Amino acid sequence: MNSKAVIAIITAFKQRSFTDILMTWAGNAFLMICTVVWIFPFYWGIVCSFKTEKAMFASPPQFFSFHLIFDNYIELYQRTMLVRWFFNSFYISLSTTLLVVVFSSMAGYAFSKLRFPGRDAIFFFMIAMMMLPKYVLLVPLFRLMNNLGWYNTYAGLIIPEVAVPFGIFLMRQFMQSIPKEMLEAARMDGCNEFSIFVRIVVPLVSAPIASLAIFEFVKSWNDYVWQLIMTKSESMKTLPLGVSGLQLEAMPAYGNMMAGAVLSALPMIVLFIAFQKYFTRGITLGAVKG
Repeated sequence: MNSKAVIAIITAFKQRSFTDILMTWAGNAFLMICTVVWIFPFYWGIVCSFKTEKAMFASPPQFFSFHLIFDNYIELYQRTMLVRWFFNSFYISLSTTLLVVVFSSMAGYAFSKLRFPGRDAIFFFMIAMMMLPKYVLLVPLFRLMNNLGWYNTYAGLIIPEVAVPFGIFLMRQFMQSIPKEMLEAARMDGCNEFSIFVRIVVPLVSAPIASLAIFEFVKSWNDYVWQLIMTKSESMKTLPLGVSGLQLEAMPAYGNMMAGAVLSALPMIVLFIAFQKYFTRGITLGAVKG
């Protein structure tokens, strides 16, 4: 650090009052405390997944001193259908996400750029459905899936989750910012609506699409209630559902449960870290105009 930088820092501190400096340090300390409170459960779950049950319930707790033991993961793999559960979760979440992104993008384009009778009425009716709690629809939706023969099938777990009003609303709001002149110029050049949507609209809203995909993947992965209702066989269970069933045994193996919880949360953590740039960009895209 050169002398000019040091002088600039000292000058900046002189221009700030003692109260401002104190409030800044207090705010940083508060954020650090909140960070520790939020991260500690994840840390403790990971640590316990590598412990024996005796060490897990030791008094006083061993927060930082422990030996890595992979027995919990090995036993979980041997005594459960772990690979099948993981495949079910990944297949259901990925299929649901792809379908939601495709249909929400197409519907958002139609509601924002196309003119047809009843467009606004249909859109506002769809938005009103967002205020209806999902749990109100569980019984009639289950009966519908059962009558269609989709109970305990992938279709019953995926299809009802495709119609997402939030996704349509999100894509419509972003697509409304696309200039109409750009689309009109494409039409004059001979492009049809599908070509305009694929070649022009989709690249312009790639960040919101990535944000919607992350939201939907996480939501589908953790959709415990609907998966619990729509599955009855061990082979159709998802990873969160299968891991939660371990606590219903006569003698729950808490080490296996912790290992399963870590494996269940790991894809979400990796997904967010890998696509954090697109997620942040999609959230803040419409925050500043100019």
